[in-house]
Amino acid sequence: MAAGDVFEVTTGECEDLHYVDTGMYDSPEYGSVYVLDAERPAVIDTGIGTNYERVVDAIEEVGLSLDDIEVIAVTHVHLDHAGGAGFLARDCPNADVYVHEIGARHLADPERLVEGTKRAVGDQWEYYVEPRSIAADRIVELSDGDAIDLGDHELIAHHAPGHAPHQVVFEDPANDAVFTADAAGIWVPSLDQIEPTSPPSNFDLEAALDDVEMLQDLGVETLLFAHFGPCPADGVLDEYADVLAEWVDAVERERAEQADDEAVIEHFAGNVDPELVEVWGEHKTRAETAMNVRGVLGYLDQR
Repeated sequence: MAAGDVFEVTTGECEDLHYVDTGMYDSPEYGSVYVLDAERPAVIDTGIGTNYERVVDAIEEVGLSLDDIEVIAVTHVHLDHAGGAGFLARDCPNADVYVHEIGARHLADPERLVEGTKRAVGDQWEYYVEPRSIAADRIVELSDGDAIDLGDHELIAHHAPGHAPHQVVFEDPANDAVFTADAAGIWVPSLDQIEPTSPPSNFDLEAALDDVEMLQDLGVETLLFAHFGPCPADGVLDEYADVLAEWVDAVERERAEQADDEAVIEHFAGNVDPELVEVWGEHKTRAETAMNVRGVLGYLDQR
């Protein structure tokens, strides 16, 4: 598995669906963008915009042209999911961009989004490109329960604000699957394990656990992770609820023992899982961990 590789999703009942490893942050098995070859073809999430040509190549490898794409569905406006939306909107003239109503203004004018991303990701910003704004008349605002009609498929938006207030997950009933955004954590297929995601500044543990419960209630067979790839749903959401709660508890315990928050961050970033380093590389693994610690610390302050 390498950056740019395109895979057909054969998990469960999935059909008409492919995904590409975008090589996000120069790391394999981290960023995936999905192409749904429906009657109205759709792209679900868009990556960070860097190496955008890999998304274009994936569309063409599926047998579609850029003119064929009618829907660009963004789970939320964090730039690792929405950073490529402006480039796709520019090059897919027949597509509208669908996003939760809270996030729509940030796609039209991404200046504040860029500022917030730089604060959240720190030196990982080196992997990003500046996003392109999207004309307001190309943006379709979604609220909880809205459905995007793709003909032989539909994408039902379910609000999932625990990770970010502008996040939705997209249920695809025809595939008995759901595009999980960041609501189900980060799936690492080569390790067969789930990792927490708790970035600043909007992470909320209780709301995130409510999102996991909502996903459980959907009862789908397949989870389609933006980070990373498809996974049978059996048991994964239960495991993630435990992983996330234990992660927050661990950060809270460490904070009680350290002199300051920077020491807490360094404790976790300096003791990352070596197997995870083998997959993502040391820089990404440490940076991801530090970002997630900062998110938990912010949540503890708000709580």
